[in-house]
Amino acid sequence: MHAEGNAKAWSTQDIPDQSGRIVLITGANSGTGFEAARALARRGAHVILGCRQLERALGAEQRLRGELPDASLERLSLDLASLASVREAASAVRSRHGRLDLLLNNAGVMIPPYGKTTDGFELQFGTNHLGPFAFTGLLLPLLLETTGSRIVTMSSVAHKMGRIRFEDLQSERSYHSWKAYGQSKLANLLFTFELQRRLLEARSATLAVAAHPGWARTELQRHADRNPFLRVLMSSLGALFAQDADQGALPLLRAAVDPAVRGGDYYGPSRFGECKGAPVLVKTSARAQDEALQRQLWECSERLTGIAFPV
Repeated sequence: MHAEGNAKAWSTQDIPDQSGRIVLITGANSGTGFEAARALARRGAHVILGCRQLERALGAEQRLRGELPDASLERLSLDLASLASVREAASAVRSRHGRLDLLLNNAGVMIPPYGKTTDGFELQFGTNHLGPFAFTGLLLPLLLETTGSRIVTMSSVAHKMGRIRFEDLQSERSYHSWKAYGQSKLANLLFTFELQRRLLEARSATLAVAAHPGWARTELQRHADRNPFLRVLMSSLGALFAQDADQGALPLLRAAVDPAVRGGDYYGPSRFGECKGAPVLVKTSARAQDEALQRQLWECSERLTGIAFPV
């Protein structure tokens, strides 16, 4: 991690020209994913809108074209809660494109009632970690062939309360929505850091980095809104500590395009306990830096998904 100094606050104005670059954003139909798509399309990138429901992808595309008539956009059907869908989506991308400059693993779910993915994984662990893990692995050959490519995975401050419970990874013995969410967000960082280590060992210039949005007002909180106590609490505190989705997307965008970014960097908001503010380098929990844990989760994830990485 390197020092920021007293540089001015980073914003979308600092995004370099993206002409000729291909960007894939998961969860691009709303929230931080949509805002990242807007910012990168405005700078000339060809943006692939990865969405679980194609009708929502179409809606996002129409909204973007209303603002940016010349935007280069493409829809992609992708359900991270289904390994079959992940494989089909990756195959579609590989067949359509000979390069991939940026993969933004942005999509996720937060504190839903207990559920399972199509493949029988706990919904948050499966959607937030195993789906992006598999998707990245399947697209990695394309990324490795693309000069200056990056993989950015969205984590959360909640990773600091996370534990990887290998004895009950799918929460079959007991389920607590926040604990499962924290586990999945810790997994995002463990994955990023292990991937970066493997990229370095393979002498690849592709970077694996991470970000978190702080407290961003997005659809991610829809399950919290169903709890009356949490709804009142988040409404009152949110007025002070929350930021809009376009601000929540800034750490993701900076991690994706700032020339100063290094592999293994982690970006988040600068103020109020990383709830809001300009994107800066932030620290992870000590657990996220545990190399033995990173390797253990990686090997477990390869077994569960059946995806072996080419690094």
